[in-house]
Amino acid sequence: MSGVNQKVAVAVVYVSGLFMNIMDMTIVNVALPQIASVLQVSRADIGTISIAYLVSLAVAIPASGWMGDRFGHRQVLLVAIVLFTIASGLCGSAQSLEQLVGFRVLQGLAGGMMTPVGMALLMRTFPPAERVRAASILTIPTALAPALGPVLGGLLVTTLSWRWVFWVNLPIGLLAVAFGLIFLRRRPLDHAGRFDLLGFVLSGVGFGGLMFGISEGASMGWTSPQIVVALVAGVLLVTVLVFHQLRVREPLLGLRIFTNRLFAFTSTTMFLASAGFLGSLFVAALFFQLGLRLDALQAGLLIFPEAIGVMTGAQVVSRVLYPRLGPRWTIFVGLIGSAAMMNLMWTVTDSDQAWQTRLIMFALGFFQSHNIVSSQAAAFAQISHQDMGRATALLNAGRQLGSAVGVATLATVMAALAAPAQPDAGPGLLGFHLAFTVASVFSLVGLVTVLQIDNADAAETVRGGKSPAAATRS
Repeated sequence: MSGVNQKVAVAVVYVSGLFMNIMDMTIVNVALPQIASVLQVSRADIGTISIAYLVSLAVAIPASGWMGDRFGHRQVLLVAIVLFTIASGLCGSAQSLEQLVGFRVLQGLAGGMMTPVGMALLMRTFPPAERVRAASILTIPTALAPALGPVLGGLLVTTLSWRWVFWVNLPIGLLAVAFGLIFLRRRPLDHAGRFDLLGFVLSGVGFGGLMFGISEGASMGWTSPQIVVALVAGVLLVTVLVFHQLRVREPLLGLRIFTNRLFAFTSTTMFLASAGFLGSLFVAALFFQLGLRLDALQAGLLIFPEAIGVMTGAQVVSRVLYPRLGPRWTIFVGLIGSAAMMNLMWTVTDSDQAWQTRLIMFALGFFQSHNIVSSQAAAFAQISHQDMGRATALLNAGRQLGSAVGVATLATVMAALAAPAQPDAGPGLLGFHLAFTVASVFSLVGLVTVLQIDNADAAETVRGGKSPAAATRS
């Protein structure tokens, strides 16, 4: 037992949990039509299954840093995986929409705890010089899960039933918990301070409102009363939250972490990169099905090379580029390459261009790995052990919000370009191509923030502690 390397133990447990969490966001979408039919609810109502999950994620993430410090990151991570696994089983057994939405809330709360707490444990286990290696490990679930979700979901729904898109999590969760109980060591607890109840209420309701408004704005209409109220309330509550966090002695979020320039610019860059990348994958799934008239499985197989590209690129980045170029120029190359691949989708006009499409998706994933690995490796270079839990919560909250902003922006673009008489048919090829270009703008805006990153600030994340710009602070 004691002979198991803790780096391996933490990586196995966290990657397993993160894989379930991320895959759950895409695999369920494939099953929504069948769920609506079986539970006899409308397509509009069935969307609450996804919204409940996203909103509960937004509610849980801010408290995750304090929870990890108070009860131990190992314990919170394992409890979160247990709850997520139980909720998955309950979702698969639901007999009504109300039951399913309730179980999805439990799933989202567990997922919101799992991701930042696991990342904090991972970053504490790997010393700074090895964090680029740790970040490359994270590309396995972050790349494979969203690409595998539609493919696996299509197979499960077609051959078995919608319930299996939830039950597929059971063996993964059970094995992850068993492995963690046996091999993960307990660590001394950190000083968590008093629980900031007001901060938790403000962040939960504020971020939850923003997530709901941003996620549903394109489908419900940005001027609809529900969306306006959610967004206005969300902005006001988050504004109050910021003032509260800067005044209270023991804040829930620790926003002063953003005074660290390296963390501030890497997390902002990740927000923009996530918006462009996740937004482009959202457009790609619709483009292949509505624009090129492929079925869900065929569309999933065209998207899947993106995951191979991310995992391949992660090895190139962690072993070759990051040690030589540092985070600033590695991310710069990734943003330029990602934007170029998004615009290269203009050349795809027919379903017969399968191999051309796969190459573009592979290259998109390859360049995106530059952003994922480098940002996660560099972001925590100057974050203290005490602040690590709150820093990972902030980074993950920003990434989730970035993904929602990207999807909402591109959904709005496509809705505006769709034919009024047939909105469900999509915006046409020109509309899809324009949406890819809009997605690339997020990456291009990220160039402004990435150029503010000083390689010398991240010197400890380069093996040996020497950054390419350690001597000449670029």
